[in-house]
Amino acid sequence: MATTIRLDVVSAEAELFSGVVNEITAPGEMGAMGILPGHSQLIATLKPGELNYKTDEGVSSLFVAGGIIEVQPNIITVLADSAVRAEDLDEQAAEDAVSRAQDALAGKDPEDLDYSAVQAELDAAKAQIEMIHRIGKTLRS
Repeated sequence: MATTIRLDVVSAEAELFSGVVNEITAPGEMGAMGILPGHSQLIATLKPGELNYKTDEGVSSLFVAGGIIEVQPNIITVLADSAVRAEDLDEQAAEDAVSRAQDALAGKDPEDLDYSAVQAELDAAKAQIEMIHRIGKTLRS
């Protein structure tokens, strides 16, 4: 059985990672998914959260704001709505996004507001802040 699998992580803005990994953990809509080489094929929806991948050099993290993951026998493809490397996360920007979304939900007329879009922005910003707090010591070291 193979001990590695290719991983491609792309968003509309950029390709964030392309390489060989030993395993990944992805934030599935139904819960965290651990994927090892030889995993059965699947397509699943991702929710905003932390995507980790392990290589021979260690573990790396990305924030994905939702998207789709496809697992094939020799490749895992993550098509993220948007994605950011862990070291590039900005806590102040995420907190500002939470404030904007909460203000929009609290003060706008229902006809002028796309509630699902604002809620998705709010969920993504909160997930970023949670990830920053969870790995914050690593980022600041």
